[in-house]
Amino acid sequence: MEWIITAAVVLVVAATAFVLGRRGLGFRSGGAIAGRPPLSEAGVSTATDEALARAARNRERAETALDHRRAEIASLEDRLAGREATLEQRAANLASREELIIDREAEVDARRKAVTKLEDEAVAALERISSVDAKAAKDELLAKVEDEAKRQASVLVRDIEVKTKEEADRRARRILATAVQRLAADVVTEASVSVVTLPSDEMKGRIIGRDGRNIRTFEAVTGVNLVVDDTPESVSVSTFDPVRREIARIALERLIEDGRIHPASIEEAYEKAKAEVDQTMVDAGEWALLEVGISRMHPELIGLLGRLRFRTSYGQNVLNHLVESAHIAGMLASELGVEASEAKRAAFLHDIGKAVSHEVGGSHALIGAEIARRFGEDASIVHGIEAHHNEVEPRTLTAIIVQAADTVSAARPGARREALEGYVRRLEKLEKIAAAFTGVERVYAMQAGREVRVVVDPGIVDDLTANQLARQIARRLEDELQYPGQIEVTVIREFRATDYAR
Repeated sequence: MEWIITAAVVLVVAATAFVLGRRGLGFRSGGAIAGRPPLSEAGVSTATDEALARAARNRERAETALDHRRAEIASLEDRLAGREATLEQRAANLASREELIIDREAEVDARRKAVTKLEDEAVAALERISSVDAKAAKDELLAKVEDEAKRQASVLVRDIEVKTKEEADRRARRILATAVQRLAADVVTEASVSVVTLPSDEMKGRIIGRDGRNIRTFEAVTGVNLVVDDTPESVSVSTFDPVRREIARIALERLIEDGRIHPASIEEAYEKAKAEVDQTMVDAGEWALLEVGISRMHPELIGLLGRLRFRTSYGQNVLNHLVESAHIAGMLASELGVEASEAKRAAFLHDIGKAVSHEVGGSHALIGAEIARRFGEDASIVHGIEAHHNEVEPRTLTAIIVQAADTVSAARPGARREALEGYVRRLEKLEKIAAAFTGVERVYAMQAGREVRVVVDPGIVDDLTANQLARQIARRLEDELQYPGQIEVTVIREFRATDYAR
């Protein structure tokens, strides 16, 4: 650093001398250079002294800054030396601790080996004394404890189930009896075929038309099958869609009343009948609301409810079923001491999905829940709809009340009817499901499928297993069958000992 400062001073002095020399040269030559006045020797000397003074001051400042920098470097070196000493001390401490830990680990390992050896010697001594292997003794003990625990658990479960069932049956009978006694409903009267009475058999020819023109036009416009047979003074309107069947019936009655039957009049009568049925559905939905006592509902839901006026389930009118279920749910909720309005609303809407189930794929319970959710119904109402057939596990008391109300309305005498073939198939499937379990000898479906009696082999099925078998058969029936009401499963175990005297 010092030689750099010295070199800088020398360069400054040399530069100053050069400039002054040039100026002096002009003076000695007798004239000014570039219009500048010539300098005297005294001026040159003064400039040189000033330059040397400035260089001296710069050197002093540089030396002062250098001294400060040296002091800082010395301070940093002292601090680094202190830190280095501290780190060395810490490293020494860590090394001593590591040695101590290694010694303790070695001591622990030695003690662990000694303890393991003592345990092995103790187990070997016990095995010699008892002449039984330790693993075999442990397995035997665990097996005995497990068998005893299972038996005690089965006995406890059976006792709890018996007591719970007795109490639940008693309370359920009282509540349901009270609700059913207050219920007054008609027996099933719905049919899948509408019969239209004719004033005379001559009208059949006019309905058919020339070369069948009128009947073809009628069936094409209405989408139904018009059955003209030998039945005197009547024709039948048949279709799977009850709304189309009702529109066709009204249109045909108007055509017969008017007497003019041709393609143009058929189309006109169809349009008028369709408008009348649409208004009838709206009126039916509003009537159902008034009947149940619900005042607030989305207009689209009212229209869907009105469509159920023309839908049937096993011959039972679906809209009447909803009104009936709502009344039953309200009575059950009142008997249970809970708010009845929520249960009535959920039961009233629980089959709303049947209004569109033929247009949208999926279970009518899940479809109805989605419709109710879309039109702003509460989450509890939506859950009651989606859980009434156990597609979703019921989590609220409202959902359970809806299930009970639906079952009571569907299972009461005269509520529904089903075809003989479906009835026979259901009974056969009942017996087939129960007969698939191990130990079952014979199965009898009784009381129109309301009870299943299962006769088991007493050598395979004991008393405790009989309870488990009845519960398993009941769960299997719930998973694989759809039925109104409930099915009672009875397992019969009879032991007979036979011998012969000779």
